[in-house]
Amino acid sequence: MAPSDHHITLYGKPGCHLCDEAREVIARVAGELGVTWEERDITADEEAYAKYWELIPVTLIDGVQHDYWRVDEARLRAALAR
Repeated sequence: MAPSDHHITLYGKPGCHLCDEAREVIARVAGELGVTWEERDITADEEAYAKYWELIPVTLIDGVQHDYWRVDEARLRAALAR
């Protein structure tokens, strides 16, 4: 699977400084590798809020949880290369 075949989802909320940091890393890596990504606001989704409120930011790759709290760039790149 090529990196560009993957999709990243970032769960966060407004005013979250860790979410801002995660967004920067994801945008940079996704842009370089041609990976699509989206951001979802947990305050707009009761189910996501209940599941992730203590863990944000939460990163999913292809719908599977990859990271929470912080996004490690090297780890993200390695996961997308698989």
